[in-house]
Amino acid sequence: MTGDQLQIAYSPCPNDTFVFDALAHGRVPGAPALDVTFADIDVTNGMAERGEHDVLKVSYAVLPYVLDEYALLPCGGALGRGCGPLVLTREPGDGGGSHTAGGGGLTGRTVAVPSERSTAYLLFRLWAADMVPGGVGEIVVMPFHEIMPAVRDGKVDAGLVIHEARFTYQNYGLHKLADMGEHWESTTGLPIPLGAIIAKRSLGPERLRLLAESIRTSVRAAWDDPEVSRPYVMEHAQEMDPAVADQHIGLYVNEFTADLGEDGYAAVRGLLTRAAAEGLVPALGPEALSFP
Repeated sequence: MTGDQLQIAYSPCPNDTFVFDALAHGRVPGAPALDVTFADIDVTNGMAERGEHDVLKVSYAVLPYVLDEYALLPCGGALGRGCGPLVLTREPGDGGGSHTAGGGGLTGRTVAVPSERSTAYLLFRLWAADMVPGGVGEIVVMPFHEIMPAVRDGKVDAGLVIHEARFTYQNYGLHKLADMGEHWESTTGLPIPLGAIIAKRSLGPERLRLLAESIRTSVRAAWDDPEVSRPYVMEHAQEMDPAVADQHIGLYVNEFTADLGEDGYAAVRGLLTRAAAEGLVPALGPEALSFP
């Protein structure tokens, strides 16, 4: 902590800046002050594993490695329906891109992914276990904004993309082979857990509860008057078209952002339990997801 400020790191993506705008700019009465660092999810995942910063936006996939030191907050994160990562290729897939599309074309192929500790990669691994006979070939980790150009230019055979790439991949002449979210939803019926907000347990129950309530208030303030957050969103949106930024926010900021709720917790537990059963992550303890 810097004085009374909480050190927080989240991405420059529109959903995070939209959620945290009021809180980061001191417009939530009684809330803790924030010292904000912007970093992509792969960076914040590493920060969590090293115990850096008081509050972090991370992939749900990293939780099993950090929950001894950090608590999962019941709000502020990204879950949803119809918002999962996509597998893209240069050539059209063999099933119209639905969740029934075969992944056989990826057997032994090179796939670019945004992070091996990302929820997207976990969902991809679970999908590939079901849909890619013999398994994929080499996995190449690269920043998510480099993945579509790499697929387009033939540097890799396929790419796993997240965020606003759902709305822009056609601009690169790419095709959707499969939607990891559709596969997850069709096999579990649960929303897709993508990004989590975690905070150090050492802050204590009272400060953790105040932080969670402050984030909820910040989310509601952004919903009540979206135009107030627009300058902050667009300043960090990396030259994104405002209409795409709005789509991005509409998809990733929803009822689960305000409160994980029963379905949200079931989705997180379901993802991490299934991943642990496949040997992809360590198993969670019974109280690992509990909030003070």
